[in-house]
Amino acid sequence: MLSNTEQCSCYNRIWASFIFFTRLPLWRLHEPPKESYRTVVEHWPLTGWLTGGLMAATLYVGSLFLPYIVAVLLAASVRMLLTGALHEDGLADFFDGFGGGGSDRTRILTIMKDSHIGTYGVLALVLYVLLLASALLSMPAGLAALTILAADPFAKMLTAGLITLPYARREEEAKAKVVYRKMRWQACIGLALQGMLPMTLFFWLTSLNWWPIVVSPCIMMCFLYIFIRRRLQGYTGDCCGAVCLLVELSVYLTACAL
Repeated sequence: MLSNTEQCSCYNRIWASFIFFTRLPLWRLHEPPKESYRTVVEHWPLTGWLTGGLMAATLYVGSLFLPYIVAVLLAASVRMLLTGALHEDGLADFFDGFGGGGSDRTRILTIMKDSHIGTYGVLALVLYVLLLASALLSMPAGLAALTILAADPFAKMLTAGLITLPYARREEEAKAKVVYRKMRWQACIGLALQGMLPMTLFFWLTSLNWWPIVVSPCIMMCFLYIFIRRRLQGYTGDCCGAVCLLVELSVYLTACAL
């Protein structure tokens, strides 16, 4: 049984996570203490229930009234609006940094912090949207919607593993002025439940083979984790956003292949 203080703290952390990872004006209703924002990654998959749910609902309902390709692009747009394109911004900065920075760690971090988008970032965003749309278009609307519901929280759960690395910059240099704290074992269990429950429901409702859909994003996450550790010796917020989208994309590509 949680004490009143623990319940209040958990409430603030969940609230902070939804404020941080979406553009909903929830801060007008309640403003959690600043310290709560250091734990937002612990509830990141929970925000995926909302962002993935609205994206899936838009796709499925939209497909009933609009051409399917319009429904897919509209669904992707709704999630970008809901998150303020937070992860897409990270994806562009990630490719700009690693594409233009070579093997120079300091240069990579400098480019990633620059607010201007470069050639690598533009190409990454274009290719990401094309692959996302193509993968979803290859599936029936119902299956695509269920895949989104499962993939969004699952990708966020896996990406949370990046914060086992040290932060690559000084805390005062963080874009969001927040450095995530290392997760305790209780938070890891909660994180796993948030990410795995929608995926379990997905396999229960569909007849797809489960292991490729689970293994492929894990492989993608391992590859990106090792790559980032070797090049930066740590993570940044941009790395988290980029990895999240790439891991999620691997779920869609595997599902459409099956």
